[in-house]
Amino acid sequence: MSATRSAHASGDRRAGDPAQGSPLGRFLAQHGLASYEALCERAAADPEWFWRAVMDFHRLHFFRPFDRLLDVSKGPQWAQWCVGGTTNLAWNCLDRTIAAGRGEHPAIEWEGENGERRLLDYRELAELSRRASAGLHELGIGQGDVVGLYMPMLPETIAAYLAIVGIGAIALPMFSGFGPQAVAERLADAEAKAVVTADFSWRRGKRIGMLEVIDAAAASVPSLRHVIVVERDPRSVRFESTDRHRAWRELVADAREMAPVELPAETTAMIVYTSGTTGKPKGTVHTHCGFMTKAALDFGLILDLRPDDRLLWMSDMGWLTGPILAVAVPLVGATMLLAEGVPDYPEPGRLWRLVQDHQISYLGVAPTMIRAFMQQPDNPAERYALDSLRVSAATGEPWTPEAWNWFREEIGRGRVPLLNYSGGTEIGGGIVAGTVLHPDIEACAFAGPIPGMGAVVVDEAGRPVGSGEVGELALTTPSIGLTRGFWRDPDRYIESYWSKLPGLWVHGDFASIDSRGFWYIHGRSDDTIKIAGKRTGPAEIEGALLATGLLTEAAAVGLPDPVKGSTVVCVCVPARGVSPGPEVAGKLRDAVVAALGSSFRPSELLFVADLPKTRTMKIMRRLVRSLLLQEPTGDLSGLVNPESLAELKTLSARIGAGGGATGNRA
Repeated sequence: MSATRSAHASGDRRAGDPAQGSPLGRFLAQHGLASYEALCERAAADPEWFWRAVMDFHRLHFFRPFDRLLDVSKGPQWAQWCVGGTTNLAWNCLDRTIAAGRGEHPAIEWEGENGERRLLDYRELAELSRRASAGLHELGIGQGDVVGLYMPMLPETIAAYLAIVGIGAIALPMFSGFGPQAVAERLADAEAKAVVTADFSWRRGKRIGMLEVIDAAAASVPSLRHVIVVERDPRSVRFESTDRHRAWRELVADAREMAPVELPAETTAMIVYTSGTTGKPKGTVHTHCGFMTKAALDFGLILDLRPDDRLLWMSDMGWLTGPILAVAVPLVGATMLLAEGVPDYPEPGRLWRLVQDHQISYLGVAPTMIRAFMQQPDNPAERYALDSLRVSAATGEPWTPEAWNWFREEIGRGRVPLLNYSGGTEIGGGIVAGTVLHPDIEACAFAGPIPGMGAVVVDEAGRPVGSGEVGELALTTPSIGLTRGFWRDPDRYIESYWSKLPGLWVHGDFASIDSRGFWYIHGRSDDTIKIAGKRTGPAEIEGALLATGLLTEAAAVGLPDPVKGSTVVCVCVPARGVSPGPEVAGKLRDAVVAALGSSFRPSELLFVADLPKTRTMKIMRRLVRSLLLQEPTGDLSGLVNPESLAELKTLSARIGAGGGATGNRA
């Protein structure tokens, strides 16, 4: 341990109670509730009280108060919220926050990959957003029109998002790494009228053209009339406007501004597409009152984001975390740091250097990212002062105990709470979470369900499972953040979530609750592996493999077997310094047998440099299985690392040809 690391560790441990002054603690006290569990119970018994209490706590503004909080006359699948009320998400994020005295407070700090920096306070962000609203309105964009966002994380990205929803148009955020086909498919399905993009972005020192992607996609999108281009460096090569193309600087050049307009509370604010490995992308639909209230609950109450926080969560607008932060941070009145590029370039410890230089108090991470940092030859975090950190949060792939404990000790230095958070795009946020009221939570666990979600864990018949038993994660009641269906595809929405167990939203994750009331997520239930009548989730097999310390990542899948029905095949990424071979393979097989029994002994161990992941850094196990079986792979637009497919295709050919053991196979 370095001297710097040691000094910070000893100093940090003298910090006070992390729950002191927490919004959640104040909320409990305000309503006379003795515990988080008591809050969950009251929210379940009286949702009318709960959602109104959340809105009142955050002083969410309705121009016209709603007559009825919830209308389920068409069934819980089609719940309507805040009936008769009017509001605007953008007004709440900007005008309401400025009225609360946060006008001169930093809203956005930005750092480019080359170290360039920019700063906007809330008044400047509101002015930029209002000018963009006026410019969009001048182009003929109005209520109900869809406007795509194909942008890196820039200040203009947040301003454009709030400008779009401010005028009653519908924002369509897309992953900034998409190619032309994926962009065209989403823009065409939504019948987008305009798109905001950047001329280029930087990633690992490479100039990534973004306007070229939009231009290539535009031919397949007959509805697209306007392409608005943010110039990364307008001082050098200035973008020339055309009949279709318009420079952002021209859009916002005039002094005219357009304030957020009054809208029915259930007006659609955003479509976010989510895709698996089969079928076309699904457009989840989020409304002004729904997305606003869910973000206020999740971040402003449960996850402890406070007005004096400085938040860094390296994300993308195409991942739901991006839009959530674009709403939650200004709702609270905090500061967000937007960082271009990736966490480990241009220096291996860039993420930790950003925490130090910008005095970040609230850090969001993904477990996959942390496992990658664990493989670096030296821990670069030791060279940086991380004592500004107050709280951390994480979402994405399930944690492993090794990664959880490494992060808590090496980054949190034994004092920073790690709040686990899991939900989905269709949820508009989280289902389960950690809280600062549960500082000594078990590794990889969640403190419990987020109140108001009606979360349960059930068996195949819909009955609650016993303590420690694994079952399906489901919702018994509609939540205000829940998608209002799939964009122009109601039948697929019902089939995807409401048809498996009558009256329940089935989320598609395995979960369990231990004897202390802590919750755990065990991966996708549709990835279940069944062998000789025994069922398990891939996360249990992968956890046993990763616990050996020999691997960075692993994906366990079940392939057909003429005797047992299925056999386990594990695709593994070796840890730094580990050379795959019979000895390593033997240790990995023994670890699985010790954890789960001989039935789940892997029949194949395949070693690769990387596993295919979604842009949310979730391993695409069904894609791994399809590749190994040489089956159609379906939609690949959500893949963040397409280069990972080549090695899997080669291995699948060897398996199919009955090839013997190779350096990639054991």
